[in-house]
Amino acid sequence: MAKTNMVERDKRRARTVQKYAVKRAELKELIRAPATSPEARVEAQEKLQSLPRDASPSRMRNRCALTGRSRGVYRKFGLARTKIREAANRGEIPGLVKASW
Repeated sequence: MAKTNMVERDKRRARTVQKYAVKRAELKELIRAPATSPEARVEAQEKLQSLPRDASPSRMRNRCALTGRSRGVYRKFGLARTKIREAANRGEIPGLVKASW
């Protein structure tokens, strides 16, 4: 089980990312647009930099839905490799079978 504060920190980051998502998208589009004047582009860059660091989606971490483990997490299932193996052995994941040859 992961440390509780790490899991809570990621939850808080997810809320922050969601809160600032629209504002970040607008500023990034303004910066990216070729028709934007250089002054407006610099102003948009400053506004983007003034947003909280945790508003960036790249600061979020994939975590296991059951244990909170941050490594070995499969996106398709949202579970860590150990929990996928346990669930597959119990037959709880449809279509997933243990390989044998």
